Amino acid sequence: MTSSITGSEATSPASDRDDVARRLLDSSETLSYDPAQEVDWDTPLDTNYHGTSPEWSTLYGTAYWKEMTPEQQRELTRQEAASVASTGIWFEMILQQMMLRDFYAKDPTDPSFQWALTEIADECRHSIMFARGAAKLRAPAYRPPRGVIELGRVFKALAFGEAAYAAILVAEEVLDVMQRDWMRDERVVPFVRTVNNIHVVEESRHMKFARQETKERLEKAGPLRKQINSLVVAIASYFIVTSMVNKKVYENAGLDVKRAVREAKNNQHHKSLLRSSCSGLMEFLSSAGLLTKASTWFYKRANLI
Repeated sequence: MTSSITGSEATSPASDRDDVARRLLDSSETLSYDPAQEVDWDTPLDTNYHGTSPEWSTLYGTAYWKEMTPEQQRELTRQEAASVASTGIWFEMILQQMMLRDFYAKDPTDPSFQWALTEIADECRHSIMFARGAAKLRAPAYRPPRGVIELGRVFKALAFGEAAYAAILVAEEVLDVMQRDWMRDERVVPFVRTVNNIHVVEESRHMKFARQETKERLEKAGPLRKQINSLVVAIASYFIVTSMVNKKVYENAGLDVKRAVREAKNNQHHKSLLRSSCSGLMEFLSSAGLLTKASTWFYKRANLI
């Protein structure tokens, strides 16, 4: 897949892509985890710990949060952690199907093909890890609303090229920033910190590949295609981010659901955290030509800008 240019040495997009894929494969061989062995699944849940850093709770900083007992605060963050994990499973299944479709019948000797299969294997392990983690947090199976699930079916069937990989990048980047905070926070239950650490390490490779694929696919995209796909990515991002915390978490934490939803919706602290976590991502989308006026409207609605 590499090519040479007579007269002066130049690196082709294909060789760049191969180099990235080879480095990611090498990294995967050197540093990967088996959650079944690395995570402490046997120790009973210690309810003296949070499920996320409290500052990442959707109610942190609100009047309601201040009224809650420490036990209620910890229970809420555990339920929120389980909801984020369940949403992660949902999107990882979309991701796997898009990648399988993208690499269907392509050259299996291509390093990018082999990396795609490696990433899919990672995502399978992550989904099992998240599922076991949510169960250990004593949470139900949180799912996005039915309408969002059906939109996901359409997206995974139709999204291609930069639309697919940029949407993958958005989902992974938002979760990455959250989990980097949680894995270092000693207030978070130890097994969740381990889960977060595993996911952060392995997803860093996935994000590298998604950025590379997004840039490569955009090289062949004209202005109209960029406009359309920038909107597709923004809409997908909106539904991913707004589905992360299911409103049922408030009921399962013993809270007044209507009040909790209302205060979470108006929580400026949480909105600020989301915006700061996405600053680097938005810079990348802008440099790639995927941050248009229309797409910005959806990112603002999702509190990513």
